[in-house]
Amino acid sequence: MGTRLLGDTGPEVSSLGLGAMGMSGAYGEADRDESIATVHAALEAGVTLIDTGDFYAMGHNELLLAEALRGRNRDSYRLSVKFGMLAGPGRGPSGPDGRPEAVKNFLGYSLTRLGTDHIDIYRPGRLDPAVPIEETVGAIKDMVDAGYVRHIGLSEVDAATIRRAHAVHPIADLQIEYSLISRAVEAEVLPTLRELGIGLTAYGVLGRGLISGHWTAGHTAGPGDSRAAGPRFAPGNVEHNLALVDALREVAATKGCTVAQLAIAWVAARGEDIVPLVGARTRERLAEALPALEVELSADDLAEIEKAVPAGSARGDRYPAAYMPGLGVGN
Repeated sequence: MGTRLLGDTGPEVSSLGLGAMGMSGAYGEADRDESIATVHAALEAGVTLIDTGDFYAMGHNELLLAEALRGRNRDSYRLSVKFGMLAGPGRGPSGPDGRPEAVKNFLGYSLTRLGTDHIDIYRPGRLDPAVPIEETVGAIKDMVDAGYVRHIGLSEVDAATIRRAHAVHPIADLQIEYSLISRAVEAEVLPTLRELGIGLTAYGVLGRGLISGHWTAGHTAGPGDSRAAGPRFAPGNVEHNLALVDALREVAATKGCTVAQLAIAWVAARGEDIVPLVGARTRERLAEALPALEVELSADDLAEIEKAVPAGSARGDRYPAAYMPGLGVGN
């Protein structure tokens, strides 16, 4: 497993990170024992970056990771934690809370649930439109100064917000969706990150499974699977999007790899300042993802991939309409 630096000021992490959200029911029921075994397998393979959120199943994900990481050398992994999405019993997210007093409150709960004395990268899950980003980042800076946080990150914000946040305290990385079918970051956000020396951790590199090669026409999301409300999985859109996957599969065949491996390799090839996160929740899916780092893509390969899945070719927004206004960029 190689390593990459998250920006000019961020930590050195594995070239591939593990996103743990799916282990807490986001895509339907997950097997607790298998989830923990997957975390262990990732660590043993050299994965050091583990991403979670305090709002993933109302703290369930943090508690799960605490169990999986118990007894491990704390310096052998890096925890990336998102915070601030409000919710309640029987309902989904109701909006972000980026108030300084809330930031410190959220952090206290996360430290306790995770069983650790510090968070490596702490970031608001979404921008709170009612609170200037300077105040939110300023509160995290206080926690950096106090030793509870090592680095500050952002998630799903636009270029202007990145600049404002970075002026308060150096930002290590931006976490944002980036894949063959979600490329809006390329216009303004990615150039801004590179100008400022900020890394990018890319989630959704397999389009929530849509371009993994495992989603098929006629497949329906099961109980509790958030993809049931995903516009790209909706009838009329999903058939079009799966046709893109079929075209991508032909390119993968010439490279001797799977569609998933090709999609991950494409993101990794966009720059050494980008770390793809894979949301594997089973050892089988993790084992498929890991060899993606060995797939070398030539200029001709990249051209063939671009031909198979041109920028902007996916149908449907990447989130349901109610959530789109809270994103820094669109599709």
